Amino acid sequence: MLEQLKTSPLVPVFFHPDAEYAQHIVRACYTGGIRFFEFTNRGPEAREVFTVLEKTVRADCPGMTLGIGTIYTPADAEWFIEAGAGFVVQPVTTADVAAVCRAANKPWIPGAMTLNEIWTAWQMGATAVKVFPGNLVGPSYIRALRGPMPDVPLMVTGGVEPSAESIGEWLDAGVQATGLGSQLFKGDFSNDFSALSHRITELMNFVRSR
Repeated sequence: MLEQLKTSPLVPVFFHPDAEYAQHIVRACYTGGIRFFEFTNRGPEAREVFTVLEKTVRADCPGMTLGIGTIYTPADAEWFIEAGAGFVVQPVTTADVAAVCRAANKPWIPGAMTLNEIWTAWQMGATAVKVFPGNLVGPSYIRALRGPMPDVPLMVTGGVEPSAESIGEWLDAGVQATGLGSQLFKGDFSNDFSALSHRITELMNFVRSR
């Protein structure tokens, strides 16, 4: 996963209770060049929608990995991995979820903020550590922690704008991936999902040109 993130470091972070709308979003992201997509476990419809999306990705999006985010319990981790999740993202760091991911041989990306939290997550077997919320610390924080901690793979979520300037600043600071949330999906694409694809294509072209 870390090797693939070098060429595809943009990870949409998305939830919607309507499966059909979510399918359109995933397909549009794929068309734009996205290869890692995080669907979040944030509502009672999450399991049903994820099941639909997993089938959609297998059928229509070869090479895309669909993961699940906002996981707190080992039971949820087990359920979504069984349902086809290719990676698991947490807003926190818990040993029991780490154990589930390790047993299933799935990438585990826990959330942390301080150096101590980041190092603890890495020692527990994280594939990468999610720095969250990024808007509270900024790229300067990543640059500062890279001095004493140069080798821990990092993903930042929260505060990443869907612009070349913002993404470039975070990548230059030293993260391996950026999670793009609500700002990427701002607006109603129900009549033109190609607009989302175009937005993503521009960002991916920027990343690949670096």
